[in-house]
Amino acid sequence: MRPLRVLIATLGLDQHEVGAVAVARQLRDAGMEVIYLGRFQLPPAIVKAAVDEAVDVIGLSCHSWEYLYYLDELMALLRARGLAIPVVLGGSVLTAADARALEAKGVAAAFGPTSAVEDIPATIERLARAR
Repeated sequence: MRPLRVLIATLGLDQHEVGAVAVARQLRDAGMEVIYLGRFQLPPAIVKAAVDEAVDVIGLSCHSWEYLYYLDELMALLRARGLAIPVVLGGSVLTAADARALEAKGVAAAFGPTSAVEDIPATIERLARAR
């Protein structure tokens, strides 16, 4: 069985990438293949990379509120292409209420600042395998 492929990116002008790099390393250490797009990504580029790289999960780092301006577009682009790639968000600005609102928009999982670090790879693996 091939390793799970996870795309990691940060939306818009959010310049905080320490969390994204830390999660990318954590996923890599858990045996997953990580495609790291880095900062300043927009929805069309993320969807294109997800298709080109045949990823199993898209992970977005959120340490400012940029995701509020781009998430609907990202989800719409995935739906328009008929892609059922789970989207996971994580970051210091996400609250439990945000997680519920994000899940209502179709986000598969959200990790805020109080999330247990070990839950991230387990959740990503569960989502990818269920796909």
